[in-house]
Amino acid sequence: MIQGHGGNVSGLAAQLGCRPEEIVDMSSNINPLGALPGLLPYLQARLARIQSLPEVDGRAACGAIAQLLGVDAERVLAGGGTTQFIYTACAALKSRRVLIVGPTYADYADGCRVHGIEPDFFLATPAEAFVPDLDRLAAMLPGVDTVFLCNPNNPTGQLLPHADLLALCTRHPQVRFLVDESYLPFVPADRDRGMSGCGLDNVVVLWSVSKIFGMPGLRAGFLVATPAMVDRFRRYMQPWCVNSLAQEAVCFLGANLEAVTAFIAKTRAYLAEEGRLFRKRLDTDRLILYPSTTSYVLIALPADRTATEVCRALAAQRFLIRNCANFHGLDEGYVRIALKDPATNERVARLLLAAVGG
Repeated sequence: MIQGHGGNVSGLAAQLGCRPEEIVDMSSNINPLGALPGLLPYLQARLARIQSLPEVDGRAACGAIAQLLGVDAERVLAGGGTTQFIYTACAALKSRRVLIVGPTYADYADGCRVHGIEPDFFLATPAEAFVPDLDRLAAMLPGVDTVFLCNPNNPTGQLLPHADLLALCTRHPQVRFLVDESYLPFVPADRDRGMSGCGLDNVVVLWSVSKIFGMPGLRAGFLVATPAMVDRFRRYMQPWCVNSLAQEAVCFLGANLEAVTAFIAKTRAYLAEEGRLFRKRLDTDRLILYPSTTSYVLIALPADRTATEVCRALAAQRFLIRNCANFHGLDEGYVRIALKDPATNERVARLLLAAVGG
């Protein structure tokens, strides 16, 4: 299991001898606006639900997500975060040869290795601004049975257009595409069409409530696919894998679709403006900020600085950012920063410039 995820606030607090609340976490890709308004009071009023077992298969929560995505409930499966599906995918799909489109989230590879599979990698390059060349990707598909693809991608923030991805999946029906859309709700409205409604037998979509709705600790994630594909994954699910409060939270989303839509729109508008200002503050030839459709930015450091050095410098000021060295295809030359409130974004920009001598 990889230990280098973002969000290790407790570990840094222990190193610095401070309380976790004193750390500004810009390493974890959570909505900077926080949780959906009304969600926390709703859950507080339902704490007694933990005294009973949750619904065994999260059926009501699946119905809520189906409403949100505009798909049939029979095409949705609930899990303890999308991570649960990542680690069961190779068994459910009976994968033998896996290709991972990267640089990307390391758990895809770890999920393969749990099943004794060493994946191959297709890597987009800095020269391409980390935008995958789909023709080059297609040339690698002969002999491959499973592809892991994050869209928009973590940590690069790049989004493959829906029409291009749909065409790729349609042209290669022998390949199962697991498309992780955990960050799709952050994407501007004119580009946010996902694969949940594509209806293709060879496409499995992962959809997260953790990032956009600011509730990663509840561990609720969903898989969307054809009913036959859902059944393949259901065989590997444990009963009661989504806890009572997580299910309550998701049902709250389904009961408040107008508020959810407004919250997502507000988030997108906020990120557009704060992203613009953040890039303006870091407009220096010492850094490269790659385009992003999400709440985070991948940054290339100057050759005379390492991610470890830069992260250490910011950690001394109690700012936690993401060292990208453990993303396959990246190295000590990259960090990732997730946007927060305006004052915090401005301060981390100043600290980063000071750390790189910009």
